[in-house]
Amino acid sequence: MKLSELMADVTPNEDYAGITNTDDFVLAMDITSPSTGKKADYIVVQTGVTAVDAQLNPETEDKTYLRTGKSTNKTATQRTFNITGDRFEGDEFQDFACGHAIKFGKGQTIVRPYVYFSMLTGKGEQGQAAIIVNSDGSGDAGAAAEVDIDIMCNNSAPTEYTWADDSET
Repeated sequence: MKLSELMADVTPNEDYAGITNTDDFVLAMDITSPSTGKKADYIVVQTGVTAVDAQLNPETEDKTYLRTGKSTNKTATQRTFNITGDRFEGDEFQDFACGHAIKFGKGQTIVRPYVYFSMLTGKGEQGQAAIIVNSDGSGDAGAAAEVDIDIMCNNSAPTEYTWADDSET
């Protein structure tokens, strides 16, 4: 499903205040080649997905200074998403991620643009991330095949993003 299709009947409210559920967040990636450059064309990561573990992984450095004691300095933060669920043949994102080129690709060949934001507020982030497939069909006999995919930002920190339908630009 394209991001524009998901958001067609959704009107984010930047002033929303209240509890947010996991289903209120959207992760979408540009899997097209060549890319249209339009975020509205990004493919939503959702079909068959049972859990998204959106993590911020900070790195710190501790030093102890004379007479002032220990001090912690944050040096970097990496965004990672761990996607788990059931393998769904025919889903655009899963078919792309579980394709040979991504599963066995290296370097920039597995890096794609992404957006991650709240459907309630429209606010979030955009960046570049590597798609790393850990499992593409594991499980017990008779059970649905499971997928486990990490999406890890690389090179630079994501930038702020606010949803806007750019399909007509």
